[in-house]
Amino acid sequence: MSASRSETASAPVPDGTGAGPAGPAEPGGDLLAALLDGMDVALCAFDADGVVTHWNREAERILGWPSEEAVGRRGFTGWAVRPADADEVRERLMAVMDAPGRQVHEFALLRKDGSRVLVRTQTAGVRGADGNPAGVYCAFSEVHAQIDLERSIALSEALFEDGSWGVVLVDVDLRPTIVNAYAARALGTGRATLLGRPLGELIVQGVEELEGALQHVLAEGAPASPAEVWVTLRTAEGERRRCWRSGFLRLASPLAEEPVPLGVGWLFQDVTEAKLAEQEMDRLRFRSNQLHRAARAAAECEDPMEAVTCHLDFALAGFADHALVDLAVGERLVRAAATPAGAPGPAAPVVGGGIPVRYPAGHPALQAVDRIGSVRASAGGADEEWALERQWPPDTAHALCAVLRSRGRTLGVLTFLRTAGRPAFERPDAAYAESVAARVATGVDLAGVVPATP
Repeated sequence: MSASRSETASAPVPDGTGAGPAGPAEPGGDLLAALLDGMDVALCAFDADGVVTHWNREAERILGWPSEEAVGRRGFTGWAVRPADADEVRERLMAVMDAPGRQVHEFALLRKDGSRVLVRTQTAGVRGADGNPAGVYCAFSEVHAQIDLERSIALSEALFEDGSWGVVLVDVDLRPTIVNAYAARALGTGRATLLGRPLGELIVQGVEELEGALQHVLAEGAPASPAEVWVTLRTAEGERRRCWRSGFLRLASPLAEEPVPLGVGWLFQDVTEAKLAEQEMDRLRFRSNQLHRAARAAAECEDPMEAVTCHLDFALAGFADHALVDLAVGERLVRAAATPAGAPGPAAPVVGGGIPVRYPAGHPALQAVDRIGSVRASAGGADEEWALERQWPPDTAHALCAVLRSRGRTLGVLTFLRTAGRPAFERPDAAYAESVAARVATGVDLAGVVPATP
């Protein structure tokens, strides 16, 4: 079989039509022709005398010469190359017949319509059954197409090695198949460790949203703009809350007639710090506006205690669920104003005068008076007993007590309460509560309440 194939490959075709000698077709010849014509790269072959023996359809597409006109010609001279370049092209092509390995060249060839095209070739010698040089095969493609391919490969390698974005290739089962270094660091794991594992093993919260986005891309295609996804990661140091600005690309096989999904390319960048800073700026801007609006509204109140409740109503928006004002009368704290204990509502003075509150020792409100500063407390979850022991509404889970001070005297305590559906109070919240407390204390002082001992 090999001898027969070698004989056919080097058989000259005098009339240049591409037809072989009369007689039965070589066994396997149809298969060889189909393989050559199905290649995505142009391919031609020359025998030891430089006569073209093979010419596939991609070569015909690039240069416009059909195989019937190409096979049987001696080299490219007189048809596929300019006369001035013919000798150099022939020498470089045939020189590889006696050289080991492959050689890469760039030639300017002629199309059938007379236009020129720059091609990049890979050539290698062909050995006969006796081991002697029998010819040359030459694979070539247009230089711009080759450069595009090389750029694509270079881009892929750069993304998976040095990219400043996380890159994860996810298969149709939503399991990572390739992960770059940035993504591995962001996910808190090794690159090889993550491969083939469900995303839910690393992401505690937010995995449903992420997998939903990946499934949408597989079914409908990539979204028009990046999406910001908040996730909670499970790491050796504990859980971490992160925000990833993500873009998605549906991957399809270029070798299939119909698009066959290979998975999703997921590109993301950790923008947690920027988002937190942005949220903090939005929060500060909102709270500053609330303080400004409250001051203007309180200035129109004739009753100082009405001004106090006005400040509380503006302060509660987006900050807490309940507010309490306890004034220091002698050695006791007396409830002067509060929001409803049930559903959230506007703050109002206590009907019928102040009611003494019997806070147990160590109560956060008493601590705030003793320290002349803010005190935060949290039950760590919904705990009615914890709230009732401190004489707060039963749905309370977090508290922040700020002391009321005016003219160097302690006038009482302002307490903000949150339910379990809100996060615990943090240090920036304490600063805001102290700003509100300063305005409330001014109203209390104007109301003529007998102050406690400084």
